[in-house]
Amino acid sequence: MADRLNGYRILILETREEAQFSRLLAEQGADVLQCPMFTIHDAPDPAPIEAWIRRSIDKPFDDLVLMTGEGLRRLMKVVRRIGVEPEFTAALSKARKFARGPKPGRALREIGLEPQITTEKPTSEGVAEMLSRLDLKGRRLGLQLYPDKDHSVLINAITAQGAEVDTVLPYVYDAQAADANIVTAIDEMAEGRIDAIALTNLGQIRRLVEVARARGYEARLRDGLARTPIASVGPAVSDELKSHGLRTDIYPANDAYFMKPLISAMATALTKAPPRLAAR
Repeated sequence: MADRLNGYRILILETREEAQFSRLLAEQGADVLQCPMFTIHDAPDPAPIEAWIRRSIDKPFDDLVLMTGEGLRRLMKVVRRIGVEPEFTAALSKARKFARGPKPGRALREIGLEPQITTEKPTSEGVAEMLSRLDLKGRRLGLQLYPDKDHSVLINAITAQGAEVDTVLPYVYDAQAADANIVTAIDEMAEGRIDAIALTNLGQIRRLVEVARARGYEARLRDGLARTPIASVGPAVSDELKSHGLRTDIYPANDAYFMKPLISAMATALTKAPPRLAAR
């Protein structure tokens, strides 16, 4: 059912899969305003990433935990640059592979592999809970991290189970580059020019609040969110909204926490009222 969102203006804050999300919305006729929360760069020093890759080849991990799809894709860039793709993929095929939510699983499938287990809750806490049910004593575990997060609790929880943890951080965020875009997005909501904001990870909410506070814009942000329907991809995002005194208006049906069910839920909810663009 194409064009269900024809005329509706949707604000998205996705960074890692922004192009895909925008395309899916546009296929439904939406006018998409893109406001990425971060600019993503490769890690400035490639040496630790290269060394981690070579360790994983020389002695394949027993277990591999992927926290983000972006992380694996950045690793594969380095793998291809240093010319060890067949060896690296073969090494990963020997490990039990764990994905923090669906995105790392999609990245694995791009290189012909599958996760053995995907977390029910796509959070670090969800990963720790999942691993706590397994016997990790004496196992070597590769752990791909992501920026701007203290991972010490997760790492300590894994080592407490007797595993040897080998971490890699393949990319970094440049938050300041996106601040002006965030302020513009807040203004668009506050002026009533957005039909819905779609939130796909809890870091987006934290960034909105962080930038608004730094710029003296928190009241304007809350005013904008008060008049803009808020679509949440799943429980982690909704819980983060609640922690900031914010609500969830639109939510995927049947516990399907992915982009397409979220878009379907937005189409169902928003088409009950005319788009704001058409009303002006």
